[in-house]
Amino acid sequence: MSLDVFFFFIFGAAAVGSALAVITRRNPVASALWMIGYFLTLAGLYLTLRAPLVAAMQVLIYAGAVMVLVVFVIMLLNLGNPEQLRERFNPQVGAASAFGALLILQLLVLFLSRPTGYKSPSPQAAEIGAPESLGKLLFTDYLFPFEAVSLLLLAAIVGAVILAKRKLEP
Repeated sequence: MSLDVFFFFIFGAAAVGSALAVITRRNPVASALWMIGYFLTLAGLYLTLRAPLVAAMQVLIYAGAVMVLVVFVIMLLNLGNPEQLRERFNPQVGAASAFGALLILQLLVLFLSRPTGYKSPSPQAAEIGAPESLGKLLFTDYLFPFEAVSLLLLAAIVGAVILAKRKLEP
């Protein structure tokens, strides 16, 4: 097994673990921090797939800018009593985690005991993931979807500002 495949499995397992931590946390700030971990492991997956530009954009845009907005919205909502959001140990969660770890171990044994048919990436993979080729594709073949997504994000920002605006009493 090559080093790329090894790191792909490591980052994949870490991504699954951090995604599970995101949805099992009661505290929204802790959940947001686990989501940053998930975005970083996803960037690691992109690096193993030889897409460094996409990995860098993942870290800058999602782990950076988007998570700042998520934490800002959490703080803006002012969720009230912090005692209700405190993490508590639940034996059912512990048992489910143990069975999940056992399932992952079984899947690893299954995949590692048989040949997977993994082939090394195409020699064109580095060329396809280069910023120049991505830019050409984005602004030629995919110009309309790019503009549609930008308008959708603009509408989301305007909606967030309207929802966050406090009503002033006369």
